[in-house]
Amino acid sequence: MLVSLIGGSGFVGTRLIEALGKEHCSNLDKNHSSQYDDITVIQDIRHGGIDNALRDDTKTVVLLAAEHRDDVSPTSLYYDVNVQGTKNVLDAMDRKGLRSIVFTSSVAVYGLNKENPDEEHPADPFNHYGKSKWKAEEVLRDWYQKDPEKKSLSIIRPTVIFGEANRGNVYNLLRQIASGKFLMIGDGVNKKSMAYVGNIVAFIKYLIENDSPGYRVYNYVDKPDFNMNELVTQVRSDLQHNGRLIRIPEVMGMLGGYGFDILAKATGKKLPISSVRVKKFCATTQFSAEKLNASGFTRPYTLEEGLERTLRYEFIENHDDKPVFFSE
Repeated sequence: MLVSLIGGSGFVGTRLIEALGKEHCSNLDKNHSSQYDDITVIQDIRHGGIDNALRDDTKTVVLLAAEHRDDVSPTSLYYDVNVQGTKNVLDAMDRKGLRSIVFTSSVAVYGLNKENPDEEHPADPFNHYGKSKWKAEEVLRDWYQKDPEKKSLSIIRPTVIFGEANRGNVYNLLRQIASGKFLMIGDGVNKKSMAYVGNIVAFIKYLIENDSPGYRVYNYVDKPDFNMNELVTQVRSDLQHNGRLIRIPEVMGMLGGYGFDILAKATGKKLPISSVRVKKFCATTQFSAEKLNASGFTRPYTLEEGLERTLRYEFIENHDDKPVFFSE
């Protein structure tokens, strides 16, 4: 079995190579791999040359590469990477005669404040990232429909992924709470679906090992969902923080976010706070996992265990000599 990862130098890809065994993997990425550079080909999926990283004995392609930050400029990059890049990968697969792909999309295709959407929920993305991921899915479905009896297409729509050594939005939240300077915006009753990296990597591996022709799409969520009050309480308890929690109304948080937007535009710097991030913090982002739960897959970790492992790695143990991965 050989798995060709596209975009495997990042957070999820590095953990996936570890889970599969690097002897079973090849990797194409525009960046070097901190741990698996010996199996990595440097290539941007917006351009040609993808064929070079796809060996003829590849069983499955896992497409992880994406433009995903909230503050990408110009916004055309979302479509250049997420849509055209997907087309380029599929064209290379066709030239190689490869028929199996696992694609990581996003729950961003549903938009904000939806009521626990399942995989049949209409797409309603609110930002360019979500729109470009939905367009990429449509490209993949068109590719699959050209030969559905022989092709295998698995689409995973993960919610926000967290875990050890990730430097994304969840880490930033955990770090703020750990610092004792956290400011709760809003009433905190909005629910947040989350995904621990150890579980989503295990699910991708499960799909690869149980591959067969057909079309599949799954939300990836670790249940049960925390609301923001529960999440903050859990983190503070794990870190043994008992100080007073300060709260401000959502409208004040949004005004502050707009102020940081203006400052970022004036200075040309990317700042950790923005109106989009405040809006996402206060939004309900809850998604159904019923189809995943019925798939036969068993999560290796509970959500509480994943959170505890992350907190211990980041704020109790010392891992300064280990690489970190930046994402949303």
